[in-house]
Amino acid sequence: MSIFSRIAMGGMTAAAVSVATWTAAFAAAQTPAAPVAADRITNPVAEFAGIDKITGRIITFDVYVDETVQFGALQVTPRICYSRPETEEPKTDSFVEVDEITLDRKIRRIFTGWMFAESPGLNAVEHAVYDVWLKGCKQKSDVPAPDAAKAGTPKVETSKPKAAAVPEATDPDATEPDTTDTN
Repeated sequence: MSIFSRIAMGGMTAAAVSVATWTAAFAAAQTPAAPVAADRITNPVAEFAGIDKITGRIITFDVYVDETVQFGALQVTPRICYSRPETEEPKTDSFVEVDEITLDRKIRRIFTGWMFAESPGLNAVEHAVYDVWLKGCKQKSDVPAPDAAKAGTPKVETSKPKAAAVPEATDPDATEPDTTDTN
């Protein structure tokens, strides 16, 4: 091999290494780092919207997780409500159970599944009279929490009343019927 061949080969090898290094650096700079997925936030309140198709009335209502709220003939119960931090792309979803109270007063499950606030038409509850969809998840609500509502009511004494003083037993009168409980 001539000296010129060796110089040419060495130059080619150095150029190839240089190009490979530059290409790798360029690819690394162009490839965004994998986004760090923030933990989803578990919220105590799910916000729903519902429409009464007969009256055309649209209402927004809050429901605490694992509590049930009635909207018309529907009972809406969110089981969990997730959201993302405000710095992330919004992804709000809730696992919801919806029951219908039928005309014969029976409860029939008409929906169980995930609802997505960013895609309300994807898994909305479509009923003959009512539609319900998830609007969002919240940490607080203007509606008092179920425990707070119970705490605000006056406490009713549920224990048995104290027995009144019983007069001393005397011999029963034979003319009166026996009222003692023998069972």
